[in-house]
Amino acid sequence: MRPHDQLREVSIEVGYLASNPASVLYKSGSTIVLCTASLETNVPPWLVGKGKGWVTAEYNMLPGSTSPRKKRERGGKVDGRTTEIQRLIGRSLRSVVDLEALGENSIVVDCDVLQADGGTRTASITGGFIALAIATQQAVPGSTIGNGPLKDSVAATSVGLIGEECKLDLDYELDFAADVDMNVVMTGSGRFVEIQGTGEEATFDDQQLAELLRLAKIGIAELTAQQIAALK
Repeated sequence: MRPHDQLREVSIEVGYLASNPASVLYKSGSTIVLCTASLETNVPPWLVGKGKGWVTAEYNMLPGSTSPRKKRERGGKVDGRTTEIQRLIGRSLRSVVDLEALGENSIVVDCDVLQADGGTRTASITGGFIALAIATQQAVPGSTIGNGPLKDSVAATSVGLIGEECKLDLDYELDFAADVDMNVVMTGSGRFVEIQGTGEEATFDDQQLAELLRLAKIGIAELTAQQIAALK
């Protein structure tokens, strides 16, 4: 049994695809996400001539990532869950980007779930940032975190209340059993980007909320260190 304050084992493989150096195979336990960032030397129509860039994200779960099979989304039609998750990923990544420093360039981060065992959105944000950082260096050579378009790093994890115990980094089994589950997105410097928390036919008090956030901070600090190590 994994201790309540311990992340699942994380594995990060940078440059996973020969076709794209800004590609990252990110594993969190049994959840596996392929994150790729693509640099485009243009911006959406509403940003043309404004001297600013753009960062956006797309998220998808491959048919074999779950059992039973997940139907493939075709023709540009995505379900509500997919739309909500890819908007979260995009917001999270943009929170640490100076769009003016990026210039009139766009970076699209694609997060494709190869295998799902809980925490696919948090894995997508954490792995997606690594891919974004590599693509940013392509857009602005010589840039680093804090010196260039990237103001900071960003990572995410989940926490939950199961019975009376708060736990870090929920896999599917823990998420299914959780009375309260929460996704937390934070920067490397420790500032919150987004907190998504809800009770599943349950409630939680101030003390439990504080403990959940404490665990999230522990997990994100560890993930941040692994992101920086992978980028080196």
